Amino acid sequence: MQLQQGWIDEARKVESPHFNERPANEAPSLLVVHNISLPPGEFGGPWIDALFTGTLDPAAHPYFAEIHQLRVAAHCLIRRDGEIVQYVPFNARAWHAGASCFQGRENCNDFSMGIELEGTDDVPYTEAQYQALVRVTLLLMQHYPLTLERITGHSDIAPARKTDPGPAFDWPYFRQLLTHSLHDSRSIRHDAV
Repeated sequence: MQLQQGWIDEARKVESPHFNERPANEAPSLLVVHNISLPPGEFGGPWIDALFTGTLDPAAHPYFAEIHQLRVAAHCLIRRDGEIVQYVPFNARAWHAGASCFQGRENCNDFSMGIELEGTDDVPYTEAQYQALVRVTLLLMQHYPLTLERITGHSDIAPARKTDPGPAFDWPYFRQLLTHSLHDSRSIRHDAV
């Protein structure tokens, strides 16, 4: 897996218009984990792509009438089977966090990258999703000033508004996988020197 001009080469690319430029000289340094399912609680289908590209049909489901006008997009989505779909290059400012604050700094979209997991707050995520999230996170850590301490949930940066990725997301397990993978990649690099 490689990053080319902010795009993951292995991801399915679905370009969203819901982004703009980051503030001058702002490298993304925060990773925000979200969840999404459309309609709520249902997995699969074209609806997330449609929402993130501004083409969601309000007549396709009663819930869509409430949200079809939203101009939102995460940088990428990890589907239940581990497929990675990318909407916005990581060096651009995707519209995923909304009103938010991390360590006293507001407007997290300015300095963050958003990854959606296809899921809900209370349905366990799949092993394929954890593995894909670790792979993407490791890649981002190679290219941006992202550290383990700067990986958070949407609920942590917008606690009055958001609950995702929810209690179903196993933070200790994800951090264990990520730490183990970081150690392995550093050992490989050290051995190659």
